[in-house]
Amino acid sequence: MKVLALDYGRARTGVAVSDPTGTIARPVGVVKGADIGRIVELIREHDVERVVVGLPLTLRGEVGEQAREAQSFMDELAAASGVEIVPFDERFTTNLAEQMASASADEDARAAAHLLSSYLTWSTGAA
Repeated sequence: MKVLALDYGRARTGVAVSDPTGTIARPVGVVKGADIGRIVELIREHDVERVVVGLPLTLRGEVGEQAREAQSFMDELAAASGVEIVPFDERFTTNLAEQMASASADEDARAAAHLLSSYLTWSTGAA
């Protein structure tokens, strides 16, 4: 199953996609803001069945203002896309992406790829 991951942000949303087997994550790029229309295009273009969206919990694991905003975005995306939208704890993904410097991918896209990689590892272990 192909999975798309989004590192949601008001100004920029990082995008990553898995391979068809759902084992390898690769950065795709960045969408300006939370452009639902463009994200739906990417969902169709990459023929994904599930979208994982980073849920920015507080360091204590609580739902704060940013997480509530991300949840609203997920609700809107679910209504527009018709695919399964899954929240996934994204704490520390941006910090890890910063440490994995790469000239070939934007930091937000690397954060989405790290989020997706973590999700794929988790979902395989949970199965």
